[in-house]
Amino acid sequence: MKKKLSNRLLGLYYFVKKRLRFVPENERVSFDSKTISDGHFHVTYRGIPAIRCPFDYVMYQMIISELKPDLVIEIGTNHGGGALYIADLMDKIGQGMVHTVDILDKTGELVKNHPRIKRFLGGWQEYDIEKTSGFKKILVIEDASHMYEDTLGALRKFSPIISVGSYFIVEDGIVNELGREKGFYGGPLRAIREFLAENKNFTVDRTYCDMFGKNATFNVNGYLKRLK
Repeated sequence: MKKKLSNRLLGLYYFVKKRLRFVPENERVSFDSKTISDGHFHVTYRGIPAIRCPFDYVMYQMIISELKPDLVIEIGTNHGGGALYIADLMDKIGQGMVHTVDILDKTGELVKNHPRIKRFLGGWQEYDIEKTSGFKKILVIEDASHMYEDTLGALRKFSPIISVGSYFIVEDGIVNELGREKGFYGGPLRAIREFLAENKNFTVDRTYCDMFGKNATFNVNGYLKRLK
């Protein structure tokens, strides 16, 4: 019995050694949610900081190409790289405006001068919903403070204007996976859970949440599709 176990362990040892010998250190693959989070702070678009996970940028262009919204509301402008990316996508589909909302203005001339971008200061609380009048297909991306109360407040305010078949995208539920949810009082995921419990018009679209693997997105359970 001991001899058989010893032979098995020896076989396992040589198998692992053989595998390691043929995979040079600089060819091994090693990444996780933290390394992707660290990297996303360096993402730029046309030279402007565009701090989002590249996985989500891929899915945003898929959604916009399919839906062809005439208005995208982005809550959380920062330097404006995300708004510029969305506006350029709308150039490609030949329609649509971006209303990007933030407390401070950090945008440069490239964002300020884009004909499809309108900037609104004062935060999402100050945004006048009447400004969406006349738009028929509306998509909202919430990327503000990630605090539980802020996220839930934005969900409640903007969800009624989301078009059926369109999305309210809640960003950065990944903070829970990174162990930072306490600093955000439960963060976006707590807000999403409470919102879905009280609003049966929306559901988590697993098509996008799980495209690259189970919740392989910074917007964990955050692609909320309006059904009715």
